[in-house]
Amino acid sequence: MTRSLQAVAYRRPSALRSAADGQHLGLETSRGATPAGVEDHPRFFTGFLTSPQVASAGLLAVADVAATRYYQRQLAASLDPVVTGNGDRLRFESFSGCCGVYARLDVLEPGLDGGEVGHGTTNVDVNNPLREALSRIGVDDPLHLRVGPEELAVTTVDGPVVEKKVPLPDRWLRGFAEAQVMAAGFDLRAELPAAEAVRFLRSLPRGGARGASGGARWVVPAGKSLRPTTRAVPGAVCLPGPERLAALQRVLRHATALRVYGPALNGGSAGTASAWEAVLPGMRLTLTLSPDAARGFSGEGGVLDALATDEAAEDAELVAVLLAWEPRIDVADLAAASGLTADRVRAALVRLGTSGRVGYDTAEAAYFHRELPYDAERAERHNPRLRAARALVAAGAVAFQGGIGTVTAEDGHVHRVRDASGELSCSCLWWAKYRGGRGPCKHALAVRMVRRGASVEERDMTKAGGTR
Repeated sequence: MTRSLQAVAYRRPSALRSAADGQHLGLETSRGATPAGVEDHPRFFTGFLTSPQVASAGLLAVADVAATRYYQRQLAASLDPVVTGNGDRLRFESFSGCCGVYARLDVLEPGLDGGEVGHGTTNVDVNNPLREALSRIGVDDPLHLRVGPEELAVTTVDGPVVEKKVPLPDRWLRGFAEAQVMAAGFDLRAELPAAEAVRFLRSLPRGGARGASGGARWVVPAGKSLRPTTRAVPGAVCLPGPERLAALQRVLRHATALRVYGPALNGGSAGTASAWEAVLPGMRLTLTLSPDAARGFSGEGGVLDALATDEAAEDAELVAVLLAWEPRIDVADLAAASGLTADRVRAALVRLGTSGRVGYDTAEAAYFHRELPYDAERAERHNPRLRAARALVAAGAVAFQGGIGTVTAEDGHVHRVRDASGELSCSCLWWAKYRGGRGPCKHALAVRMVRRGASVEERDMTKAGGTR
């Protein structure tokens, strides 16, 4: 597995301090992106949290996910959460070390008081002493929040005093992108009131030592609650590895409702991803689970089509210029501003998601602008299926016979790729195993690349008058 060391630096550790006017929570930021460009320690907010204990529990839940591997738990994992200022809210995001759980705490406008929210994205330090202090926050404790350095620290010329270097696997970056793509296909499937949410979540099994609890489970709405079912019936939601919802226990007593999101089911028994959102006073905590506890988001292949087209790359460059750290990206507005169709804007947003430049909020069914503080373009460069497909195209391994694409693999085997109503299928073992459930195989991807390349060439010829 390809990985590198990710260096983050903070002026001082994040800390919770007591003062005469209450508790002061200082969350220190690292180098990050802002509207003015890259800054070493951007400042996004200074003011009060309207629900201090709830916000503290939510931050701890996000930190729990960042520090956990839910599969093969004996391997260490710890990556600092990401914070984004979107002008009217703060978003705290993390991704598990096993690449199978994405967590986000949205502290919305009603959850903040007394200060403007800035724009930008960076890492935020959440250390062990801070975690212990946050766990002791009381219900009535006034809590002043600062995200970014104090005014004095902004002007100092001293270098950073806290440095961390952590492994950053390529599959972690790909997973962060895939989780957004999958969530964009979700719809709200159920909403449980607080009492039912508590009862349901506390009834879930904890899982085994390896963190895998026996494959896909399914639940279906039943009145105001959820009941288990053995099949993927219409309206059901997959709950793959219920022990991976453990972080929700942090906020359970504060939740006013539990919302469940998932894709439309078309039969079959294969697991699917799902999102579980705890509705909190002035904020939301969402956990998105990969289709299987033993399988991270990085291999799902949902972004491959967008990565494979030059048109989407060009569209993404145009759309990126129009982004302005919006908390909700309006596809229609972007289409009007860019001159692109809505479908091309959506494809461009998927492409931007692969480099961490947009996320997806299931509660609002909308993308939001953020810039991950990582070299996330590696997600494209190091995607094995994408590299293999491009190698097949470069080797001239793709041909067409009677509308059927044929791909001659490196070992000489010929694979037939069929296109039925826009859905490609292949004769290879990968397709036989996953049936498109984890995105296109390298052969189908190569055929799609060649076919799209021919379409672009034909379109350019038409614009030039049909001559070579």
